[in-house]
Amino acid sequence: MPIAILDDILDTVRHLRCFGKFSHHAVTVWNDHTKDVDLLAARLQDTEVLVLMRERTPIGEALLQRLPRLRMISQISVYPHIDIAACTRHGVLVSSNLYPGAPRFTTVYATAELTWALAMAAMRRIPQQMQSLKAGHWQSGVGLNLRGRTLGLFGFGRIGAVVAGYGRAFGMQVLVWGSPATRERARAAGHATAASQQAFFAGSDIVSLHLRLNDGTRGIVTAEDLARMGT
Repeated sequence: MPIAILDDILDTVRHLRCFGKFSHHAVTVWNDHTKDVDLLAARLQDTEVLVLMRERTPIGEALLQRLPRLRMISQISVYPHIDIAACTRHGVLVSSNLYPGAPRFTTVYATAELTWALAMAAMRRIPQQMQSLKAGHWQSGVGLNLRGRTLGLFGFGRIGAVVAGYGRAFGMQVLVWGSPATRERARAAGHATAASQQAFFAGSDIVSLHLRLNDGTRGIVTAEDLARMGT
């Protein structure tokens, strides 16, 4: 069976143990990213099963009508990038391993841990300390503590909720901003919410964004917002 895997940018899938389950199929792994419909249609013209890496590539009517052999799309988590109605019209089954409720995905924790690593590196100036050490010097500073500071979370979904837990474990105050539904979830979890976006940035020492990039969120943080931090 012809199977295509899109957007495996780091070339990880073929090195997973589960990849062996594809051993009797014709698998093509694409390590770049494109949203060009003509290019995707050419690449996937013989594909029967399409495996997506999260939400990177939109799958809509314009592409589906050019993939007559496609029978199934498989991925994990939410699927705002897939036109389900168009898939139904073309007889394409969409399978997504989506669990309601608490975070259960490895990717959720991986992303949250990377987020926290970046926060630690920025506050403790770890990259600068490493460069200083490589240059033959000892400490170039001691950095800043996290305890007692405010962690601002713009968005409070599965990943944001995990990051909030890390913040609490480090003795930080957690402040959340987002849609009314987002703020309600945060309050239900015992976190403070900001009165406005302006108050959110003014009250945060660290800000972590947990929003999907789309037309509604592009440019949502302004230079004026960032200038309010630390005031």
